[in-house]
Amino acid sequence: MNSRVRPFHRPRPVDAPAVRLVGFHHAGGSAAVYRPLVQQLPDDWDLLLLDLPGRGRRAGQQALDDMTEVVATAVADVLPWVDDTPLALFGHSMGAVVALETARSLEGLGRVPMWTGVSGRVAPHFARPGTAPLSTLDDDALLRVLLDLGGMPERVTESTDFIDRFLRTVRADLTAVDNYRPTAGRSPMSSPLSVFGGTQDAWAPPAAMHLWRRETSARFHQQFFPGGHFYFLNDRFPALTHQLVRQIASCHHESAPQVA
Repeated sequence: MNSRVRPFHRPRPVDAPAVRLVGFHHAGGSAAVYRPLVQQLPDDWDLLLLDLPGRGRRAGQQALDDMTEVVATAVADVLPWVDDTPLALFGHSMGAVVALETARSLEGLGRVPMWTGVSGRVAPHFARPGTAPLSTLDDDALLRVLLDLGGMPERVTESTDFIDRFLRTVRADLTAVDNYRPTAGRSPMSSPLSVFGGTQDAWAPPAAMHLWRRETSARFHQQFFPGGHFYFLNDRFPALTHQLVRQIASCHHESAPQVA
């Protein structure tokens, strides 16, 4: 691995892990959002939390506004960590798209992830009628929407400079999401897919989440929790982590060689 580029936060490095879980953050977010995961993961699981360009460990890089570039960057970052360790991918909101497309790209390279989890995002082919893309809103309107959604950095209102930098990053992320179009007629993945969401999430309504089913020919699972778009934050993180571990462990057990 290139020691000069460290895009991952690795809160508890594990040598020879039983499972390696990679987390992809939401638009405007960073690897920091998933740090609480490590508190409930099995001791022999390795956790890699990716910072995309424009934040965290990559704050000095320009944020990408094209999903093809975002996914290509994520795949290049993940590939050095793809070895004989079972690989699981999880992403929320924008991160759900990045996780899905990274899984698809890895499968195309013959490096099929054991499991992919997506959260807080409608399926790629779902069309939301009559909704203006968030990336087209002016700064004040966009900031109001983001504050209502929750999940904002605590420092966002500290200074005009910070708000300006944050909005540039989140607008690039949202432009990538708004212009994202999956390849028409593509085949489903061959690995399991789990879908998570909040029961009151207007941006990813539970009634629409079943459409993710077409993304995989393998096992499909849905799980919803009380709350809105950021249903898992703060003291609700353990509930999500428990379900992530349960789904991943089940896939790990199924994929393990059986002793005669």
